[in-house]
Amino acid sequence: MSVLTYWGYAIAWKIIRLLPEASAYKLADRVADFIYKKNGKQVDRLRTNYARIKPGLSSDLLNDLTKEGMRSYLRYWCDTFRFPSWSNERILKTVVVEGEHLLRDPIQASRGCIVALPHAGNWDHAGAYFCASGIPLTTVAEHLDPEKLFRKFLQYRTAIGMEVLDLNSRSAATLSQRLRAGKLVALVADRDLSNSGVPANFAGFPAKMPAGPALLSIQTSAPLITAYVKYEKVGIRIIFEPEIAIPSSGTNAEKVAAMTQVMAARFAKQITASPTDWHMLQRIWVDGDFVERGGE
Repeated sequence: MSVLTYWGYAIAWKIIRLLPEASAYKLADRVADFIYKKNGKQVDRLRTNYARIKPGLSSDLLNDLTKEGMRSYLRYWCDTFRFPSWSNERILKTVVVEGEHLLRDPIQASRGCIVALPHAGNWDHAGAYFCASGIPLTTVAEHLDPEKLFRKFLQYRTAIGMEVLDLNSRSAATLSQRLRAGKLVALVADRDLSNSGVPANFAGFPAKMPAGPALLSIQTSAPLITAYVKYEKVGIRIIFEPEIAIPSSGTNAEKVAAMTQVMAARFAKQITASPTDWHMLQRIWVDGDFVERGGE
C-alpha cells in the first residue's frame, strides 16, 4: 500500500463519519456499484469465489450476487469509518446472537475460548459487542504498509476494547498465555496461502487455512468454536457453532488437519447460506493456476 492509499483511507474515515447516516450509506452503495462496473481484479475474484460457493447460477444471477457482495463489502467500510461515533448502547442493541452460551460458558468457567470465523459481515462489530458486554478479546492483525495505516487500524480496534497483536513469531505465545488465563481469542481463519497453511476441502475444492485456531486449542485445551457474522437490515447476527472436539488419537499435525477440516466445512455451509456477507476479494482455493508464493 502506498502513502496515497493511507491518505485515501484517512480522508474517507473523516468524510464518511461527518455525513448524515443515510447519506453515508447511500454513498457507500454508489461507490460499490461504481467499483462493480469497473470490473477490476477484486470484483472478478469475488465473482469467481461466489461461482464456487453457488455453482450452477446463471451469469445474470452470479453478477447480481457479486454486485450485492460489493455493496455488503462497502457497508463494512462505512461501518468502520462511522463506528467510533457509536455508543455502547447502540453496539449492544444492533447485535443478535445464536448460541451465545457456547462462548460465554467457557469464559465464565475460566477455560478460555477460541473463536474462528471467516471474513464475513462486520467482525469488528461482533468483537465490539463482546468487549462492550464485559468480555474483552485478543486477536492478531497482519502488518500493513504503510506503517501509519497499520497504526490507525490498531488504534481503531484498541478503542473498541480489543487487544490486537502484530502477526509475527511471538504472537502465538501471547495468544496461548491469554487462553490459559481464561480469556477470549478471536481469529479470522478462512485463508492462509503460505507454507504453513493447512490443506482443507472447502466447498468441494482444495484450499489452505491457518493452523493457529486448532493448534492453540490442542496446546491449551481451550475450546475452539466457530462463528459466522452476517448482516441484518439493522446491525448484525452472530451464529456460533459448538466446540470442535480435539481428536483422541493421532499426531498433532493430524489433529490440526482434522479440526481445520471441520472448521472449513462449517465456513462453507454458512457462506453458502449467506454468500453476499462473505467479503473474500482474494484467492481462496489452491487448484488451477495456483503457485505457492506466501499469499496474494
